[in-house]
Amino acid sequence: MSSLKRELISSWPGLLLVLALALFSRFLHGFISQPVLSKSISEILIAVLLGLLVGNLARMNESFRAGAKFALHRLLRLGIILLGLRLSLQDVAATGLTALVLVVICISAALGMAWLAGRLFRVPPKLAALIGVGTAICGNTAIVATAPVLQADEEEMGFAVATITLFGLLAVIFYPLIGHALGLSERAFGLWAGTAVNDTSQVVAVSAIYSPLSLDVATVVKLTRNTLMAPLILLFGWLSTRAFNRPMNGSAARFDWRKLIPGFVLGFLAMALVRTLGVAAGVLPQSLSQPGALQTAAAFLKTVDEISKFLILMALTGVGLHTSLASLRRLGLKPLLVGTSVALLLAALSLALILYSPLGA
Repeated sequence: MSSLKRELISSWPGLLLVLALALFSRFLHGFISQPVLSKSISEILIAVLLGLLVGNLARMNESFRAGAKFALHRLLRLGIILLGLRLSLQDVAATGLTALVLVVICISAALGMAWLAGRLFRVPPKLAALIGVGTAICGNTAIVATAPVLQADEEEMGFAVATITLFGLLAVIFYPLIGHALGLSERAFGLWAGTAVNDTSQVVAVSAIYSPLSLDVATVVKLTRNTLMAPLILLFGWLSTRAFNRPMNGSAARFDWRKLIPGFVLGFLAMALVRTLGVAAGVLPQSLSQPGALQTAAAFLKTVDEISKFLILMALTGVGLHTSLASLRRLGLKPLLVGTSVALLLAALSLALILYSPLGA
């Protein structure tokens, strides 16, 4: 009997619980009729909160915990692989070199600040790295994609998701107010939202509040950030092999290429390459809503995209179920200080570059 089959047999009650909570979170999210509120309070946030509630108030036997763990690992990896079909390198090229440079500078600064603040506040390095990559790239998706490479546990992943979600919600409230107070142009605000707000849905919410042009600019810039997730996963895999798995005697860790390039990362890159080559060959659409001859292919890609999103929704439900609030309380407020430091630096640096350098022109 294969290990996958054994896992399914032992964890199916927990998987049914994960499925039910994920569907219920989507059902509850459907009651939020206000468009901006619907984008800022995502179904992922509801799923994590429901998982936390059930996992900490109800008695979870071994089969339920096994199901949450299966969703966290197996379903998460499959969702990440399918996520690659959303990315086309042609979209990145359309943003221009200046936008790409702006994104790279902001990502580098956010990751550096996360490392520095993590050491300053003595936060576990894997948790600090997850907060940094979640702030720098694309929020929850970057966290759940990077956590397996860093070999971060469920509690670290759950706290990072909660921290990033909190700052994303604050951005939805305050970014448009700051933009209007500073008199930012529609394009400048779109650049700012695209580089500094965490999650894709929150970027859409923030920029849509400001103007349709801001939404267009922010969406493309955010896609550029998302595309850089793959090379960063490889970088974090190398760093985790060198730093997080060092023997107790202080000698250098033995380099393991299998940990540097996990199978799901290769799958993610392969799907992104398929999308890019398909668009170049004219057999796959540039947009998932493209009409005409490629409408069938667009519908297929949209279906795969929805499957990927739901698998990640189930995985994050598993995060909530598997996260102990008592353990999170033991972590204290220090991770929030790391998140605050990184979020404030990213917002200030991005805005300064847009206003006072040629990158915002």
